[in-house]
Amino acid sequence: MANTPQAKKRIRRNERRAEINGARVSRIRTFIKKVESALASGDREAASAALTAAQPELARGVAKGVLHKNTASRKFARLTKAVSSLA
Repeated sequence: MANTPQAKKRIRRNERRAEINGARVSRIRTFIKKVESALASGDREAASAALTAAQPELARGVAKGVLHKNTASRKFARLTKAVSSLA
């Protein structure tokens, strides 16, 4: 158990940050699911629009430190490849 005031403060801070970061990751997943659902329906226009909306969310996740740079790059590359293969 935390004994020092600093340790207690870190526990409070870590709980707040975990909640914020969880919300960020959830938001990113939602944008990715929108692209995947558009791909599943075969609607290229909707998939392309959803991909355009998802790209800045992935980049923001990297900037905020909730996603690794390579993870975001891999996800974006795979989604882009899937959208372009709908043609």
